[in-house]
Amino acid sequence: MVRVGLIGFGMAGQAFHAPVIRGVAGMELACILERRGTRAQEKYPAVRVARTLDEFLADKQIQLCVIATPNNSHFELARACLLADRDVVVDKPFAPTLAESTELVRLAAERGRLITVYQDRRWDGDFATIKKIAQSGHLGTIVEYECRFDRFRPEPKPNAWREKADQPAAGVLFDLGPHVIDQALVLFGEPRAITASAFCERETSKVDDSFDVCMEYAGLRAMGRARILAYAPGPHFLIHGTKGSFVKYGMDPQEARLRADQYPQGTDWGADWGEEAEELWGTLSLVGESSVKVKTERGDYRGFYANVRDAIEKKTPLEVTPEQALRTMRALMLAHKSSRERRTVDWEEAAE
Repeated sequence: MVRVGLIGFGMAGQAFHAPVIRGVAGMELACILERRGTRAQEKYPAVRVARTLDEFLADKQIQLCVIATPNNSHFELARACLLADRDVVVDKPFAPTLAESTELVRLAAERGRLITVYQDRRWDGDFATIKKIAQSGHLGTIVEYECRFDRFRPEPKPNAWREKADQPAAGVLFDLGPHVIDQALVLFGEPRAITASAFCERETSKVDDSFDVCMEYAGLRAMGRARILAYAPGPHFLIHGTKGSFVKYGMDPQEARLRADQYPQGTDWGADWGEEAEELWGTLSLVGESSVKVKTERGDYRGFYANVRDAIEKKTPLEVTPEQALRTMRALMLAHKSSRERRTVDWEEAAE
């Protein structure tokens, strides 16, 4: 049994970590660090609640620390947990800077501890479908790939730290950028160059609320986009190749269910968890053939934590390695640099 301590009980901790950890056989959510309020105690009365980091780390039986706090606290909290000889999962983004992320990987290796970043969207059903189609060769040579996160939120959320200009690592490029960048890197590897623009669509926004990131490969452009004023969303995924195209609308259903507390208690989440409605399946159109609907693979965010459990107990290789986490951070920082300097940046450039 891997005993887990969760640091932070905001939206990330409540929706994307606590229920998923509790849904994995062989993992126990043993402690939650919630500095103020009673939400953790009310939600999980059998789980110990700590009020300070010292109190949290005093429980020597906690083996894995999960950091689900605002981005500007990731580095110090992860460093403290590593120095206390605990394994660490950090919510994305890894840290506000590449230098801090690199230091955490170095420290984890020095202490002989596991460290990884919570890239749950690798376990989206639609991304699993995209991987399958891209690797099948049915589309021929892929020349264009796009992943979009389209939302309609005309007004910023009150008091949301992600939307405050005085908060390090705020803005939607830091928030959603790690997802679209990580997925492109998984599919296509390191790009030759990156061209990006992080901008505001709402007049009231204080930090970027939308972005375009173009990762340039030989003969291929991989685009990641996010919009905050998209009342009629575009395709979530789009791939064009020399032999056809694949278009997929709609988001993986897991996030909505987790946000709405619509998940089973315990480890049996049922065979329908992560199953997508047929009307949202993507369309595969091949040259000379009739277009067909492709059933979306079943998504399951628990796969991330099951892999972490196995990496701790069985020394199974991590799915999201520290090296991959640093690669994603490099691309994220290069995207910010490209947007700031209004130019294309090469992959080998300094990323800070």
